Parts: sequence; C-alpha cells; structure tokens
Amino acid sequence: MKVEHDDHLLAADLATRAGMLLLEQRELISEDDFADLGTIGDQQSHQFLMDSLAEFRPEDAVLSEEGTAHSVHPNRSESNRVWIIDPVDGTREYGDPPRTDWAVHVALVIHRVPVVGAVALPALNLTLSTSIANHQSETNLTSVPDSPRLVISRSRPPNEAEMVCNALSGEMIEMGSAGAKAMSVVRGEADIYLHSGGQYEWDNCAPAAVALSHGLHVSRLDGSSLSYNNLDPWLPDLLICHPDLAETVLELLNQSGRP
Repeated sequence: MKVEHDDHLLAADLATRAGMLLLEQRELISEDDFADLGTIGDQQSHQFLMDSLAEFRPEDAVLSEEGTAHSVHPNRSESNRVWIIDPVDGTREYGDPPRTDWAVHVALVIHRVPVVGAVALPALNLTLSTSIANHQSETNLTSVPDSPRLVISRSRPPNEAEMVCNALSGEMIEMGSAGAKAMSVVRGEADIYLHSGGQYEWDNCAPAAVALSHGLHVSRLDGSSLSYNNLDPWLPDLLICHPDLAETVLELLNQSGRP
C-alpha cells in the first residue's frame, strides 16, 4: 500500500488537535490535581486519536502507548499500514506546567518503514511533520557549529553521549521528552540526539519520520536502519543528528567497543 498525501496532512492535524486538547486540560485542572494531570491527559489524547483513526483510516492498524486495539486489525502484524502514536510523550513534563518540553506523536509505518509522521509541541504552538506544506515554514539545515550540541535527559546522560560530547568538544543541553529532543535537532537548536537506554516504538517513530523528511541522519547506534511494527516494540537505541556529523559519531561509537 502506498502512502497518500492526505496521510501526511492527517498526521499533522491529529497531532495538533490532540495537543490542543491537552493544553485545554492543563488550563482546566487545579494546581492541587497536577499529580493526576499526566494520567488524565494521556487517556483523553489516546481516546481522541484512536477515535479519529477509526473514523478516517478504519482499514489501518494502530499501535499506541496506551493500547493496541483497533476495529479492523486488532492484530497489527496482519496489516502493512500501522499508525504508531504516543498520546503524550513526556507525561512528567506535561504534568509540570509551564514546562514546554513534551509532545504528541502520530506516525504511519508502511512495510515497517516510518514514512509519515507529525510531532506536535503544543506548549510552543508548533507541529513539525512530513507534510510538504509544513516544511515551507521551517528552517533548513544550517552548518554544524564548532562545538556540536548534544541534547540529553535531565537525569544522567548515556555514557555514549558523554563520550561523543567529549570527543567532539561539544556541549550538552538538557531537555525532557524524546520528541522534544528529536525536534530540537530538526529545528536547529541541537545537532545530536543520541539515546542508548532503550525506547518503545511510539517514543521515536514519529520523530524518526519527521527527522528523515528534513534531511537528518536517523539510525541505530550501529548505523543500521530503524524498523517498526515489530512483535516486540522495544528499540534498544537511536541516533538522530546533522548529516555532516553522522559518519564521525558512528565511528566514535564503533571505536568505543559498545555491544
């Protein structure tokens, strides 16, 4: 099954609208209930996305962080077209207003390849996607700075990220969700997003699709391509970076002797 132009527009529209719902929920809830905000937002966004995909793409399967049920293809292995969604990427950050480093992911995988994707950054009023129309308002790739910027989690960064940063005399930038980190590279705010602690497919499928469509390098840490809609949705590692840095970063990782 080939991808349709409307798939790109649908992904961007759904991610954006889910983000608007999440922002509305953030405004409605009282400060005393912030501890429940992540759970409530996750459920509402998940239901909206599932209902919308059932309406507009009833023949496709869906894999969501919050569940895998779908009206036509409850067994997604039977479908070549699978939407992979994360209703709230960065639940902790979303539940900590006014933080902006959280996202909504909507992606379409065809024959295991991430060809359609949208990552909404609702608190920034921004959605980045594989849509051509979306690209027209976005910044093109710029040259790599003398000190490359690596985006990392607020908690302890991966050893590989520290090694690459030191080898390149780089700078580390702390940020929340995976989608926010990946989009910081797409937006030119960072140059490398290197993750070795493992993620699920919904954590990076939409970011990978968007990054690829914007000309960035996207791969596993051994340089191999990412594959989605696997029976086990766990993905061990990820590299998204400026294409001019890819060869150097992969060589450093190879020389480090990581398994």
